Amino acid sequence: MMNGFVKARGTRVVNGKGEPFLLRGVGLGSWLLPEGYMWKMPPGGDRPRKIEAMILDLIGPDRAREFWITYRNRYISRDDIRQIAAEGFNSIRIPLNYRNMVTDDGEGFDEAVLALVDRAIGWCRENGLYVILDLHGAPGGQTGANIDDSPNDLPELFTSEENRRRTIEVWRFLASRYRDETCIAGYDLLNEPLPDHFAQYNSQVMPLYRDIIRAIREVDPHHMIILEGLHWATDWSIFTDKPDDNLMLQFHKYWNNPDAESLKPFLDKQAELEAPLFMGEGGENNIDWYTGAFRLFEDLEISWNFWTWKKMDTTNSPCSIDIPRGWNELTGYLEGGAKPGPGRSEAVLWQYLDNMEFRNCRYRPEVVNALFRRPPVQIPAAFYNYQGGGKGFGILRRRQSQTGFRSTDGTDIRFITGNREKASFAHGEGQKWQDDEKLCVGLTSGEWLAWDFLIPVGPIPGGFSLTLSLSAPEGAGGVEAALDGKPLESCEVEGGGSRELMLAPDLVLEPGPHRLVVKAVTGLLLLEWIEITPVTKGEEA
Repeated sequence: MMNGFVKARGTRVVNGKGEPFLLRGVGLGSWLLPEGYMWKMPPGGDRPRKIEAMILDLIGPDRAREFWITYRNRYISRDDIRQIAAEGFNSIRIPLNYRNMVTDDGEGFDEAVLALVDRAIGWCRENGLYVILDLHGAPGGQTGANIDDSPNDLPELFTSEENRRRTIEVWRFLASRYRDETCIAGYDLLNEPLPDHFAQYNSQVMPLYRDIIRAIREVDPHHMIILEGLHWATDWSIFTDKPDDNLMLQFHKYWNNPDAESLKPFLDKQAELEAPLFMGEGGENNIDWYTGAFRLFEDLEISWNFWTWKKMDTTNSPCSIDIPRGWNELTGYLEGGAKPGPGRSEAVLWQYLDNMEFRNCRYRPEVVNALFRRPPVQIPAAFYNYQGGGKGFGILRRRQSQTGFRSTDGTDIRFITGNREKASFAHGEGQKWQDDEKLCVGLTSGEWLAWDFLIPVGPIPGGFSLTLSLSAPEGAGGVEAALDGKPLESCEVEGGGSRELMLAPDLVLEPGPHRLVVKAVTGLLLLEWIEITPVTKGEEA
């Protein structure tokens, strides 16, 4: 795969052969920039410098140093990278923290930390993965929050000429170090600069970007430059021209509607500047939301990167680290509780080090299945394909949206339960994307919806079943379905509440993409979800 440098060409990303492709990646959050929420920490441990101070306080400098060496070696290992590749991702995004990349005097670079980056790049090369280098914590902080390891909750990158100089120099150094590395797809210059409450510094961002690009191009003519907008990478008002020909624009997407309407500012800017789009961070929701959002990116030909690969006690990342016994004693200490002794603290922290090894994590394949829409997976009906009318759906009469979701499609998306006025794709792995409410899509005779899904390459132990959950609230209705253009059996649906309809009990499907189309033949049908499930012998319906 790495037969040359990744480049931006028009609105697409191309590989070394000039072939268009999408980056489909995962972020390595909390590895080189530990984030407190991934450690289940209270505000007193919400960023690297606070976590480091806690550990130093609890076990002393020598054991703290040993802890961090072990942590960085175990949190991301060759096994993690192999699994990422095996799952079908083609890239990773490595968040870097400037403070831990430099020597104590700030004048040199820490080769021990850089060796970890080099090693990860080598593992990616072995496994056919591209790498994006992301300056997540710039000198002084570009965001002014916990996520950039800010010392004072201020974006001091933009208030200090020295921090500005150091930021330019770190990118010059990285570009010089990796200028010939084709495994690296691009340089993500600043993660999430300047939320709205620091908007007084907005005018400084593009001049800084231009100076960084100039420094990079003095030593590296090859690699793609990746620029993020303001306010959590969602405000692109600063992008009025292209400061480099080899440029990709990055936005982040969390906790909002997975529909094309939500991406309109980015799609408009793509057309204006003729640059490819990159959804560089999205996740931290539940798997229902993932089946919609990541299909949206695919259908609109937007490269994407899921956040994040691994964290503690999670159901919405692929790797879940078990909480060590006694962890509450550490978090309690940060909240004013009793201080655990060095021996007790060390026992808890070293259990954490053991638990974070890939082999000891609780692996959650359902998360990756949702991202790629591959079996077993359940897809809410409202997340039908995003290619537009005639491709992703077919309707005979446009409806006025009552939910605020996919409103430009004109489809009949409605609540089947609950009393909400608008759809709310809520934050949090423990919540449904509309709390307890359910969305459905109404179809009348002659109308249809389509969903794409993926059968991965590998041994297939049996066939696959296709199930549809729906209701016919106004009396009996008729439904027919087709898979890859080939008809499945037509069915009659009795009036009343929801029921699960088996469209196909045991299909042999070849690896690759497939498309299911469901059409209403008679009556009003309310479609809730479809499910694609592997079937082994003895399980056929």
